[in-house]
Amino acid sequence: MPTRSGRFAISIKFLIALLVGVLLGSVVQTQFNLAALQSMGIEIPTLLRLETTLQDLITFAPVYAALFIVGFLPSQIAAVLISRWLGGMFQALLSAGAAAIALLVSLKIVDSLAPMPTFIAATREISGLIAMLLCAALAGWLFALLNGHSRNIHRSHPHALTSIALWTSVSGLIVISPPIQAQSVPPYKVNIVAENLAYPWSLAFLPDGRMLVTERPGHLRVLSADGNTLVESLGGLPKVYASGQSGLFDVALSPQFEDDQQVYFSYACGSEEANHTCLARGTLAETSLENVVEIFRVQPAKQGNAHFGGRLTWLPDETLILTLGDGFDYREQAQNLHNHIGSIVRLNRDGSVPDDNPFVGRSDAHPEIYSYGHRNVQGVVYDEKNRRLVAHEHGPRGGDEINIIEAGANYGWPIATGGLDYTGARVTPFKEYPGTVSPLLEWTPSIAPSGIAFYSGELFPQWQGDILIGSLVNKEVRRVRLSNNGRQASDIEGLFGELDERIRDVRIGPEGEVYLLTDSPEGRLLRVVPAE
Repeated sequence: MPTRSGRFAISIKFLIALLVGVLLGSVVQTQFNLAALQSMGIEIPTLLRLETTLQDLITFAPVYAALFIVGFLPSQIAAVLISRWLGGMFQALLSAGAAAIALLVSLKIVDSLAPMPTFIAATREISGLIAMLLCAALAGWLFALLNGHSRNIHRSHPHALTSIALWTSVSGLIVISPPIQAQSVPPYKVNIVAENLAYPWSLAFLPDGRMLVTERPGHLRVLSADGNTLVESLGGLPKVYASGQSGLFDVALSPQFEDDQQVYFSYACGSEEANHTCLARGTLAETSLENVVEIFRVQPAKQGNAHFGGRLTWLPDETLILTLGDGFDYREQAQNLHNHIGSIVRLNRDGSVPDDNPFVGRSDAHPEIYSYGHRNVQGVVYDEKNRRLVAHEHGPRGGDEINIIEAGANYGWPIATGGLDYTGARVTPFKEYPGTVSPLLEWTPSIAPSGIAFYSGELFPQWQGDILIGSLVNKEVRRVRLSNNGRQASDIEGLFGELDERIRDVRIGPEGEVYLLTDSPEGRLLRVVPAE
């Protein structure tokens, strides 16, 4: 039976090995992230590299430690038991191998459960994954080395490590309820128009009062003006790849809809292994879309089910803007004009390229690209009064942005951002970078912006000219005001937070009402009107 001092000594040795594994893993992941930036020609001075590495030890290492210990502790218990069964042989090899395998299993489990395809960015490439596993193996080897190979110590290992397991599994959490604030009466009321919508994503108003609602699993629903379902899902839609963040996205009517009855819609197409953001159009009939044709497809194909963009808006010249995402694991490609990933594209109504697109005629760029350096743009709107295109995009853990989009401009991702990765790691050392456009407004922590609309109705004069932006994380709508010169943006207030629902889309109705779509498997369409 091991003594208390023996258990304490083994605990210290285990914690030393654990600390070494976590610190080495943190340093390695930082270097791989910085190497990805350097591959794009970004210079990172030595002092800045050191500073970034140290910052990651503060913000990333604790997160990594929580993931690391989950596998490291049982792996070392198992290695000790097997080594003991073998008579003390091969403990160093067993401890190293068990630690590497445990980390690999932990990473695969986290990647399968987390909404992002790859939790730790350094492991996107096989070289980064192997480097992280080698750090874990070194920690396991160090633990075996510190303990030596005596039989008595072997006998004490399982008991001491089990004590550590019990100790690390016990934690307390004190929840302090915030003080109740007096609530003012809002100047609006919210009416339910429709319910039981399957992850509704976008809304379009037909001239006769009917409404089209996209549902992410692949349905295009037709509602009457009072919210009754007329058609559960229009026929004629192409096959939609619906998984995670992928599915059926935005819907927009042709600028000449009353003449041509054309409906445009964006969606994810393909499969988990090879998918794209696609754009199609079709002619609206009573219960279906007819003559549906795909007019644009993002190139190249990518893996995973995250960051597709997918918002649509028309410009005054009747060209169509489609926003895109970086596919999450492909963030460096947002700086590569040889593909569409992480860009905003501008197309003619038939999907062809406008002659005045900024990269037309360049052999090193796709001509559809209008702007680039974007992470995941899920909100775009044209400000007719000030004649400017406004978009927002998701940052990682913070760094959500509002930008005025200019033809040919580079919006910086992933070279410059104010946000950290979900693990706490630095995506980049730079918040600003020469040659890239800095955002007008940035949210840290993230609000997860969604739909966006300019308010130009008469029902809410206090909101005239402001932008209404849905927030998935905050479960509200942010009211934002842009300066006339487009150089400043102010976050004025949050609206509709009392609903406590993730807001996926915001639209202004024909009479100036505000329509909201809630992001849920039983989503709702809501109409906001002035309070009586």
